[in-house]
Amino acid sequence: MLKNKFNQSVLLLLLLIISPISIADDDTRELVQFPEMMQEHMMGNMRDHLNAINEILSSLGVDDLGTAANIAEQRLGMSSLGSHNANHMAKFMPEGMRQAGTSMHKAASHFALKAEEGELLPAYKLLAEITSACVACHAAYRIR
Repeated sequence: MLKNKFNQSVLLLLLLIISPISIADDDTRELVQFPEMMQEHMMGNMRDHLNAINEILSSLGVDDLGTAANIAEQRLGMSSLGSHNANHMAKFMPEGMRQAGTSMHKAASHFALKAEEGELLPAYKLLAEITSACVACHAAYRIR
């Protein structure tokens, strides 16, 4: 029960962080302009990242660290870069945005390795490295 409440709280926090933020006149985040098709692709990637984090949390909640590790590596980790067209997308990103993305992908791979070791608490702690990279990027940049 406690794990489910924790998962729900983390998911709600992530939704608030990653959800589109209304653009007000005082929005000081840097606007990063992508060609329309790439913008839609990036939004799709970010939605999948959020879904992957939710699936990871669900797996951790039932002590299935193997599934959590697989999701993290295949959908968020360094192994996922090809499916996200990361090289092509990175050409349009400012350096700080590229660094945040790289940090997130590396953190996901690090999490996957630790989760494969089978210890729940260290895995949960490393999950924060993934979401911290998301938070940093969304705090500094916007694409709409």
